[in-house]
Amino acid sequence: MNVRRSAAALAAVGVLAAAAPATAADPSPSAPSPQVTVPSGLYGKGDPTWDGVWRQSLTIVAQRTVGYRPAAAAVDWLTGQQCANGGFAAFRATPGTACDSKVKLDTNNTAAAVQALAAVGGRGAAAGKAVDWLKSVQNKDGGWGYYPGDPSDTNSTSVVIGALTAAGTDPADVRKSGRSPYDPLPAWSVPCGQDGGGALAFQPDKKGKLLANADATAAGLLGALGKGFVVRAGKAPAKDACTEAGHLTRAQVADNAGAYLAAAVAKTGHLRSTLPGAKDQPDFGNTADAVVALAADGRTDAARTAYAWLEKNAAQWATQSGPAAYAQLILAAHAVGEQPGDFDGTSLVRSLNALGPAPHLDSAADPSASDEKDSKTAVWWIVGVGLVAGIGIGFLLSGRKKRQP
Repeated sequence: MNVRRSAAALAAVGVLAAAAPATAADPSPSAPSPQVTVPSGLYGKGDPTWDGVWRQSLTIVAQRTVGYRPAAAAVDWLTGQQCANGGFAAFRATPGTACDSKVKLDTNNTAAAVQALAAVGGRGAAAGKAVDWLKSVQNKDGGWGYYPGDPSDTNSTSVVIGALTAAGTDPADVRKSGRSPYDPLPAWSVPCGQDGGGALAFQPDKKGKLLANADATAAGLLGALGKGFVVRAGKAPAKDACTEAGHLTRAQVADNAGAYLAAAVAKTGHLRSTLPGAKDQPDFGNTADAVVALAADGRTDAARTAYAWLEKNAAQWATQSGPAAYAQLILAAHAVGEQPGDFDGTSLVRSLNALGPAPHLDSAADPSASDEKDSKTAVWWIVGVGLVAGIGIGFLLSGRKKRQP
């Protein structure tokens, strides 16, 4: 669920090889000006070429998670990106034209869009077409690669699992050559006795070796649990250590991944960038993903430790990175039961809202549970909502054919 999925995916296949180090560091204020005009309805002002659909989808999911009804313009922009066959690309500058062979449809943006469309409701036809497209490009091993025909990888397979679940389809029933998307996950789990034991690899390297990848580990943990972007804390695992087995169950894949992530954040509270060529530095996006994954696996202490670190250190990263980063942090807060309306004195929700068309507080939402409220008094929350309405402020994923570490 990393904010940098699309750019990293292209870097992985050589299209953006020269920009690969930047995908770990995230966009900065000195980033180049957009190469295309940012269309109305899309969140964020950065060039949407590589992440338009991804960041819009995470934004919509985050808004619904905290009780907001996304603006019609935002949802219409997303559905307008869909091709007639149901698939989505990272971004189409001219959505009014028919999709042709030059439009690179991919599983990750399509799966993210499914989760967003399922969250808003009333877009069942569009979500259903997208699910049908995903089923049509499933690989024989049961998984998915970033682009149709690519070898399956942990990240792509897992985000599709999340989409199927969000759309009301049991991933176990989606099969190709008799195999479901759960079947390849154990093969990507690093054996306990090896370096990085318990983690998941993005996919085997050219020599068949499995290299631990934190982003793939967080994604694969959620995939093994059949979860999407939005989770609540799960039941604590029976044991904290890596479980060795002849053939891991998907629950064991998840618990082993959780043990790896918990150990990785235990000392510093965060994960570090491992992309070749990138500066060794904290990885905010992967840490946010780890919070969600750890919470889903019931490792709430580790999840809260990482979230506390993010709360103290990630505000500038989110400001620089834009909508998907704010959405990631909101989903992390939701996973551990924290209020994104008070993220070390900053409202993640208001910050996200300011980047696009204003949503509306769902009339069915419980104001006391809204993440837009101030943590001190309900009165201030009501005043805050009034200010949001008065000034018209609007209301997270790395690229997925993910890079090898």
